[in-house]
Amino acid sequence: MLYFQNGRETEIKGLSGFDLAQTFECGQCFRWNSVGSGAYIGVALGKAARIRLDGDSIFITGTPEEYNTVWRTYFDLDRDYESVGRALCIDAYMTRCVRHGAGIRILKQDKWEALCTFILSQCNNIPRIKQIVERFCRLYGEPISFDGGTYYTFPTAEKTAGLTLEELTPLRCGYRAPYILEAARAVTEGSVDLDALSEGTPDDAVKTLKNLNGVGDKVARCAVLFGLHMLDAFPVDTWIRKAISENYGKTFDPAIFSPYAGIAQQYMFHYARNIKA
Repeated sequence: MLYFQNGRETEIKGLSGFDLAQTFECGQCFRWNSVGSGAYIGVALGKAARIRLDGDSIFITGTPEEYNTVWRTYFDLDRDYESVGRALCIDAYMTRCVRHGAGIRILKQDKWEALCTFILSQCNNIPRIKQIVERFCRLYGEPISFDGGTYYTFPTAEKTAGLTLEELTPLRCGYRAPYILEAARAVTEGSVDLDALSEGTPDDAVKTLKNLNGVGDKVARCAVLFGLHMLDAFPVDTWIRKAISENYGKTFDPAIFSPYAGIAQQYMFHYARNIKA
């Protein structure tokens, strides 16, 4: 993999196993939006960026230094997802899932943002989640001038912890509002240390997060997988539960996909949502 400055962008060559649409539209993140011609603009880790595919190169706005210190890790570009995918093809069903989801990468998102957005995701569809998250960022994030427009960072846990339920009313997130405030205060006060949790085991992290009101097993495992970047975490929702029932039965144990059960889950989830039986 090579990367170098090309005008206002960094060009990355020799990278395989990265599909932008598959990655941004598989349900793991809510702040990247298509702007046409296969390009996406998003805000992550306090920065706005435009990323696009052209031929066999990926182009992302910014310098090689920004790419190397921010986006390389965020997009998990040093992991060989093609090899991971081959290892996950343990049967005909998973082979279909992996082929359909080829190009998905698990983003290494901000830990607090992942926890907060997956609390907001409960009993919600992706378009509505994105609308709520965008309102939250516009109200309480910091503005960023980029590409002729204004974008907003995700509000920090500290900022969120200082808000009231009334100040969250414009989000129209309903019963989830007090859960967000409680989680923000726990993170700010240190009773939930996301950095420390990322150094432990997925099960211990899930157990700790489930002590928060409004955080059940699925939300906790999503926060662990997409925020703490523990790739053995295996969230189970209605799509995954149905896929397991139809293909593996009651004896299923996600450990059969270890240490990449979380990547297997994304392939299964994306396949279940997009392929009609």
